[in-house]
Amino acid sequence: MKKILFLVLVLGILITGSTAVLAGASVIKVGATPVPHAEILEFAKPILAEEGITLEIVEFTDYVTPNLALNDGSIDVNFFQHLPYLESFNADHGLNLVSVAKIHVEPFGLYSTKINSIDELPDGGIIAVPSDPSNEGRALLLLANKGYIELDAENELEATPFDISSNPKKLKFKELEAAQLPRVLPDVTAAFINTNYALEAGLNPLEDALIIEGDESPYANILVVSKKNQNDELVQTLVKVMKSEEIRNFILEEYKGAVVPVF
Repeated sequence: MKKILFLVLVLGILITGSTAVLAGASVIKVGATPVPHAEILEFAKPILAEEGITLEIVEFTDYVTPNLALNDGSIDVNFFQHLPYLESFNADHGLNLVSVAKIHVEPFGLYSTKINSIDELPDGGIIAVPSDPSNEGRALLLLANKGYIELDAENELEATPFDISSNPKKLKFKELEAAQLPRVLPDVTAAFINTNYALEAGLNPLEDALIIEGDESPYANILVVSKKNQNDELVQTLVKVMKSEEIRNFILEEYKGAVVPVF
C-alpha cells in the first residue's frame, strides 16, 4: 500500500511538472505600503477567500524593508514598487526578486504649499526629490519633459542632479527618502511625491499636483516574489485575483484616476 501511495505521488509530480513551493499552505503573506496597495489587497481578501486562500497583509512604511523581508522569507509577495526600482534594488543588494504581474500606475507628481502653478516656479527654487535612484531619475525626467531642465545621461531613468546639463532657473535639488517628502513641503518650493505618500498626506494628485505623469507612465506597480516562487499556485491565484474585473473596477471607483489599472 505504501509503495502504491508513493507511486501515485511521484506520478502526480511528473504530470504537473513541479510542486508548489508554498504547497500545503492556504495562507499567503503579502507585504505592502498602506495606500493604495494595502487598501487594494484588503478589497481582494474576500475574493481570495472564495478561492480557499487566506490573505495576510503586512504593512511597511518604507521602500527597503519589503524587499529584504521577501528575500528572507518573512513574506511571500510584496506590492509597493515599480520595475525600475526593483531592478536597481536587485543590482545593489545582489537579490533575485522578480515581477509576476503589473497592477496599476500611480502618476508621479510635483506638489507645493508655496506656489499654485508650475509657471510660478521661482529662480533658485528648492525642489525636493526622492533619494532612491529610480524615483529620483523619474522626477528629473518629468521636470525635463516639461522643459524646466535638460539632462545629459546615458540612462535618464537613473539621472541625478549631476546629469543636469541646462538649468535656466538655477533650481536647487534636495534629495530625501521618499516617505519624508510630504513632511518637508513647508520647507521647500516644491517636492516630487510618490502617489501613495501623497494620498496618505491628504493630497489629491489630480487636483493638487503642479505637474503629473499621464497614464502612459512606464512605472507600473508590480507584484514581486522570489524567483523560485514565481510559478507557485498560491502566487498565480493571487495574480489572477489582482488582475480581475472586480479589482479593476475597485481601483477606478476608489481612486478616481489618482491610481490607474494597467490590465
